[in-house]
Amino acid sequence: MSQRTLGGQFTFPGTPLTVHRMGYGAMQLSGPGIYGPPKDPETAVAVLREAVAAGVDHIDTSDFYGPHVTNQIIRRALHPYPAGLVIVTKLGARRPPDKSWQRADTPKDLVAGVHDNLRNLGLDAIDIVNYRVVGAVHGPAEGSIAEQITTLADLKRQGLVRHIGVSNATATQVAEAQSITEVVCVQNNYNVAHRDDDGLIDALARQGIAYVPFFPLGGFTPLQSSTLNAAAERLGATPMQLALAWLLHRSPNMLLIPGTSSLAHLRENLAAAKLTLDPSTMTELDGIATAAHA
Repeated sequence: MSQRTLGGQFTFPGTPLTVHRMGYGAMQLSGPGIYGPPKDPETAVAVLREAVAAGVDHIDTSDFYGPHVTNQIIRRALHPYPAGLVIVTKLGARRPPDKSWQRADTPKDLVAGVHDNLRNLGLDAIDIVNYRVVGAVHGPAEGSIAEQITTLADLKRQGLVRHIGVSNATATQVAEAQSITEVVCVQNNYNVAHRDDDGLIDALARQGIAYVPFFPLGGFTPLQSSTLNAAAERLGATPMQLALAWLLHRSPNMLLIPGTSSLAHLRENLAAAKLTLDPSTMTELDGIATAAHA
């Protein structure tokens, strides 16, 4: 695919890392509930290989997906990694045998997490590590993250981590992290109907820092909007393609990582980057968030 079909390119600030704006999120490559192996490991491998063959050069993952499963599949599918492929992982949680999600954000936890990622991905250093802040049930919550970011900055000095980002973070926490080290990306919950981060996105864009929305299609509760459905039908696209296209049009620092374990769905997601939305369509879709909170 050309640069245009994958949304153009973005260079993470202060780094040599340039990626297409349409990437891939690997969470769904593990089993049900993001735990254990997938039902069809061969298809998982095929999805990764097709994504990279199509030009995707930004893969988002974590060693707590599975746990370990997703990173091991990435290594099986793509190692030795092609030049220019940027792998981004995240730390801050663990998955014990009871399949729960547990906090894992002490310095010891974070150091162990980096080494787990390195081992399972087959890397000597990780391009970008996001610290996922443990917040409220449905989003971020204020609180200092200085200890965690300081630990990651030390791992960066050791050469195990090349660059640092934050996830599920408030604007105050982003600023605190920036006071400790360079922050190249922020990964938060955001989509056409959930727009709490509008101000943060604009502030990051002015600094040239990437914003990477997780749940770009609504997450565990897929986006439902008659406005989105009608506009998609008019444009000959699916509602989910239109939701992804809206994000690419929203701001030039927006990087997408839609995930799937299906080849057909992967192709549909990548094709969304070819959609061009005129100002009236953007205005129409901008109203979805207002209606959702009315």
